[in-house]
This record gives sequence, C-alpha cells and structure tokens, in this order.
Amino acid sequence: MSLENFRKQAKLLVRWHRERNYSVGGRIRQLSRYEDLTDTEALALPFLLNEAQEIIALEQGHNSWAELKQGLKKAPKTIRGAPAALKLTKAMPVLYVSDVQAAANFYRDKLGFTIDFLHGQPAFYASVSRDEACIHLRFVHQPMYVAGLREKEQVIAAFLSVANVKGLFAEYQTRKVPFVRRLKKEPWGQSSFVVSDPDGNALCFAG
Repeated sequence: MSLENFRKQAKLLVRWHRERNYSVGGRIRQLSRYEDLTDTEALALPFLLNEAQEIIALEQGHNSWAELKQGLKKAPKTIRGAPAALKLTKAMPVLYVSDVQAAANFYRDKLGFTIDFLHGQPAFYASVSRDEACIHLRFVHQPMYVAGLREKEQVIAAFLSVANVKGLFAEYQTRKVPFVRRLKKEPWGQSSFVVSDPDGNALCFAG
C-alpha cells in the first residue's frame, strides 16, 4: 500500500472522530497514553492528524509515522499480477439488540457460540460464531420492528444450515433454549426448528 493511501486512512480516522463514530475509540486506545480511556473520553479528545497518523503507523507494525514512511521507501517494488477472481466468500447477518454484552452472553451460554469480539466500552457491536456460522450483533436504542410484527409475520432474522439438526435440537433442549418452534419436517424435505434470542430475533436452524 502506498503512503498516499495511509494518509487517506489517517484523514478518515480524524473525520470519524469528528463525527463521533464510536468505532474510533478502540483504535485510539492503541496509543499507550490513552489506553485507559473509555470510548466517550476518547471522542472528547482534541484528536489531531498527527495522532491519527501515529495510530495508522502502529497498525502497520511501526513505532511512528516517520518510521512507516522510511519503511515504505525500503520496501521492494512489487509487480502487479492478474486481479483476483471475483468471489463472494461469506455472508454474516447483523442482528439488532438492546444490550450487546447480554446478547453475546446468550449466544455463548445458551447456543454454544464463541464471542469473537466485543467492540466499545460499553460494547455496541460484537461478533459471535460457531463452526462456520457467524452472526454480528449491533446495539440499537429502540426496537427495529413494530410490536408484534415479527411474531405475526413469522420473521426469521437468520437462517443457519446444520449438518446434524436433530443432534443440535437435542443439545438445545438440555440447555433450555427458548424455542419459537420445535423440530419438525419441512415440505421441502429438511427438518428445522426456530429459537429466539433475548431481543426476539428468530433463528432458524435447518438440515
């Protein structure tokens, strides 16, 4: 990547800070002098371009912006090869929740997922996964649906394909997971069941 691209990244970081984008907080805490700040405190800082450049340098494995620039000068020139083939590699549903930490704990403790990360203090975004399935969780201040609409329309927030759906259903029974619909044979041949998370997001497991 060129120095100009890194300059653009630093300017974007300053703009996000000015717009009070909470995703900036974790990156600012990479600077040792700010490591104990909360996201709110980080956004209250007089954050200048030179500090944004320092963060970009650290993320690239350098101690300073000057060291990053020097490293780019020494880096061998690369020959551009053929562009990579266009390919969609993964899709991750984003579920809206009122408490990211509590939701992530539910997915871990009840559904057997692993918490990949929690972003923010307090957390406002998270990722949970189990095997090849991954779900993102995003904080919202108020429900995204009209009360009762999801139940009336049987809205599914995420569809998860399972190799042994009967085995997973039996596991969730022992974990006392709240079922919206228990295991049944579908007209298209698969068996499926539906569970609900604490925010009413319905998850359909099928196989």
